[in-house]
Amino acid sequence: QVQLVESGGGLVQPGGSLRLSCAASGSIFVIYSMGWYRQAPGKERELVAVGISGGSTNYADSVKGRFTISRDNTKKMVYLQMNSLKPEDTAVYYCNADLQVGITTPPRNYWGQGTQVTVSS
Repeated sequence: QVQLVESGGGLVQPGGSLRLSCAASGSIFVIYSMGWYRQAPGKERELVAVGISGGSTNYADSVKGRFTISRDNTKKMVYLQMNSLKPEDTAVYYCNADLQVGITTPPRNYWGQGTQVTVSS
């Protein structure tokens, strides 16, 4: 069974920084993309940042210049460095991955359980 496990959330003051980590485990043949989404109370889940195999990245406009996504493919991990955090960044952050568990199985999308990030003074 594939699992995505996030860590690194917490409470931080406005202007502060946090680093989220996500580890993929299980029988994985290939990972095509790993990224982060977030969902604030009363709002829909939205893309924060995604890292695609080959090195390309995509960011939500609201986090460009403040957040940086990185991947360690050998460890099957993805990170999100969040700087200059704002109260509006408060949300549950979810790790997401598109991957194949076997050479003959089609790619599937997987989600982690989420980690809470709260930006407040």
